[in-house]
Amino acid sequence: MSEHPVAGNDQRQPPVLAVTDLTVRYGKVHALTVPELKVAPGAIVTVIGANGAGKSTMLNAIMGSLPRNGRASGSVRYQNDQIEHWGVEHRVAQGLALVPEKRELFGSMSVEDNLLLGGFRRYRAGERQWRDSMDEVFTLFPRLKERRQQMAGTLSGGERQMLAVGRALMSKPSVLMLDEPSLGLAPRIVREIFHIIAGLRATGVATLLVEQNARAALQVADYGYVLEAGAVSLEGPAHELRDNPAVIESYLGLGKHRDD
Repeated sequence: MSEHPVAGNDQRQPPVLAVTDLTVRYGKVHALTVPELKVAPGAIVTVIGANGAGKSTMLNAIMGSLPRNGRASGSVRYQNDQIEHWGVEHRVAQGLALVPEKRELFGSMSVEDNLLLGGFRRYRAGERQWRDSMDEVFTLFPRLKERRQQMAGTLSGGERQMLAVGRALMSKPSVLMLDEPSLGLAPRIVREIFHIIAGLRATGVATLLVEQNARAALQVADYGYVLEAGAVSLEGPAHELRDNPAVIESYLGLGKHRDD
């Protein structure tokens, strides 16, 4: 477990992202209630829960990308701004980035071109050194450098996940939101992906990690929330949640010390 400062209820520094009384409805169906969620600068905060618990709904609400029949209410504060009325593009431009569960890469384009698209907003804004971020991405993901001219659609599942994260990092986000990054990956690749996620601290980016793989998520996170049936049932420092009997029984199982 990391000894980095915890996010969430840590009052030593103001959160870069703070959600208060967030509710989401799809038509007349109440889908999500999050009384409070905070992410401190540079921290890794995870939201764990079973499939259908509302984790992706939460991320989409924060990003402003709910489906047309989805309605969100409550407060989403990013840095010093209330952003509930911002459009998705403006949220991205101001430093929020979401890597969706389906990754949504351009399969017929090369690895390098996918990364360049991730930095296009900065290029359009006239940033002179926007391409330098590609070297940083290649440092994090040496395999992508080896495959920079390979079509994204021919990459392995783990490589596609690396590319999706790398493309998001090209926009120089302050907050990176990851939706189920381990989904569909072999255990060996899952370990590699989470090792990379832990390494994101060195970039200074704050990470909001949504995961079904509770054991892996709580190993890399500073603070965690447990989402069940659209509501937060537990929260606390990640190391405390790992030792919580309810979390062990529901999410970690008898193989608490077994590698995933």
